[in-house]
Amino acid sequence: MARVFKTPHELLDAVGEQLGRSDWLVIDQDRINLFADATGDHQWIHVDPEKAVDGPFGATIAHGYLTLSLVNKFLPEIIEVQGVSMGVNYGCDKVRFPSAVPVGSKIRGSGELVRAEEVKGSIQAVVRVTVEVEGSDRPACVVDTISRFMPA
Repeated sequence: MARVFKTPHELLDAVGEQLGRSDWLVIDQDRINLFADATGDHQWIHVDPEKAVDGPFGATIAHGYLTLSLVNKFLPEIIEVQGVSMGVNYGCDKVRFPSAVPVGSKIRGSGELVRAEEVKGSIQAVVRVTVEVEGSDRPACVVDTISRFMPA
């Protein structure tokens, strides 16, 4: 369930707080193949299950950028900012992929509000999203997302 902020300005007082977690999402081969088709990245470690069995992970793995792109799915499950005329993705800082996501894994995002400040008539928030892999001690992705929320 998303942490709800009634206005963008409430973000300013919540810096350092944990925001919660998204639902789990299964990463299946169909999703990996669709991402490969969309990006043209058909490296065998992602799309060839037979060859990947003998590879370093024993199965195909999700593209790192597929994992990163799913942060956009997780964010609305982690944080909801109300009282806005518009919210925009402004960018990302410090993206890391500490571990792989084997096919069939469940992943979810957890969020922490690491910065919030007023910028050009909006509130800019940096939410660190950590993509967890069920059963793994290491995250698959850690990214500082930057969003701008324009008050209504």
